[in-house]
Amino acid sequence: MELKTTHIFSVRFSEVDSMRVVWHGAYPLYLEDAREAFGKEFALEYMRIADNGFFAPLVELNIKYLRPLVYGKSYRIEITYCPTEAAKIVFEYKIYDLETEALHTTAQSIQVFMDMHYQLLWYKPDFYLEWEAQHQ
Repeated sequence: MELKTTHIFSVRFSEVDSMRVVWHGAYPLYLEDAREAFGKEFALEYMRIADNGFFAPLVELNIKYLRPLVYGKSYRIEITYCPTEAAKIVFEYKIYDLETEALHTTAQSIQVFMDMHYQLLWYKPDFYLEWEAQHQ
């Protein structure tokens, strides 16, 4: 089963540069909003991870800027969960123009698990194994 959700957003003035396009540093915030939407829909919120005694820091973020996002327009992010055998959470993203459906951006993020002492885990925590089993 593919786990996917969408998040709609509009570009704000504070996110653009002098060319009126979104500054590259704003994209991670859009992706974060999509991860939060995914977590809410599929019960994988950051607080659930923390309440189970773990952190899930972002360790890798790859973004391909295909077309600029511009001020005043609205966009749709598709976020897709990518199952893996490794002890990490992988998502792929696509950002589309809400009006034209043109693809503007693709991205991938990788998060790992750490315990509350900031030690990297080499195994999937039990709560995450249970979450995966519920969403197969």
